[in-house]
Amino acid sequence: MQLSRQTLFTLALLLIGLVLPHFVYPVFLMKGLCFALFASAFDLLLGHVGLLSFGHAMFFGFAGYVTAHAAREWALSPELSILLGVLTATLLGLVTGWLAIRRQGIYFAMVTLALAQMMYFVAVEAPFTHGEDGIQGVPRGLLFGLIPLNDPLAIYYTVLAIFVLGLALIHRVVQSPFGQVLKAIRDNEPRAISLGYRVDQYKLLAFVLSAGISGLAGSVKALVFQLASLTDVHWHASGEVVLMTLLGGGGTLFGPTLGAFVVVIIQNSLAEAGSWVTIIQGAIFVLCVLAFRRGIVGTLSPWFAKIGIKV
Repeated sequence: MQLSRQTLFTLALLLIGLVLPHFVYPVFLMKGLCFALFASAFDLLLGHVGLLSFGHAMFFGFAGYVTAHAAREWALSPELSILLGVLTATLLGLVTGWLAIRRQGIYFAMVTLALAQMMYFVAVEAPFTHGEDGIQGVPRGLLFGLIPLNDPLAIYYTVLAIFVLGLALIHRVVQSPFGQVLKAIRDNEPRAISLGYRVDQYKLLAFVLSAGISGLAGSVKALVFQLASLTDVHWHASGEVVLMTLLGGGGTLFGPTLGAFVVVIIQNSLAEAGSWVTIIQGAIFVLCVLAFRRGIVGTLSPWFAKIGIKV
């Protein structure tokens, strides 16, 4: 049976992911994969519904806190700790979405930012988060009682598998009839309402899905770095995920992933530059916006489409 170019392209990317840890530092790759999943989850909301949230760090960061606390203080297994983190992010997404979804544009963004800042101060003051010290020394344990996550390759392939499954879930949601309704709402919300769709319910479900997958990314990151800190719940993290998504290309399958790795590479390469990293990031972002109005992948997608590959 002859494989399509799309299938071959996807398999090639997967093969690259499988062999990369033998040539590149695995922890660096895992950081990129965690942020790639976070950016892809965020793009489900921005690229496919048209809602700009400035509060997604609360789902990413708080899921990490819950996972770290469950693993360290309650001695739960990695899979149960991650599940608790995802459930926490999903519940936060339900409450936040219910409060914010009735607003549009800048008002929606400001409501999510305000709620995220409230959760940031909760993280600063709550006893279980340990304030500015964060939760350190988080044990990785044995996944399903079998896979030792302290092994660098074992945890890398676990993170890769979670990323692939998360990206596949997002792709399936986008390609489903539900996803087509989301695109209709993004393109012309009044028309979607006139056709009888309960727009607020669709947007709320998309918001909750995005929050839950963001929480999955934050939970995995807490286990990878054995740390949960204020950095991941700060509004800077919300700004970074917006940068990653727009840089790579919103509304595309692989755009947020590429954008996440570009930002992580920049941060890693310029780590010694201190506060100049932010300025350099901003300059690169401006240049990329001028050169790639639809993001890197978004600009290149028509060329890929000509050879039968959807990116």
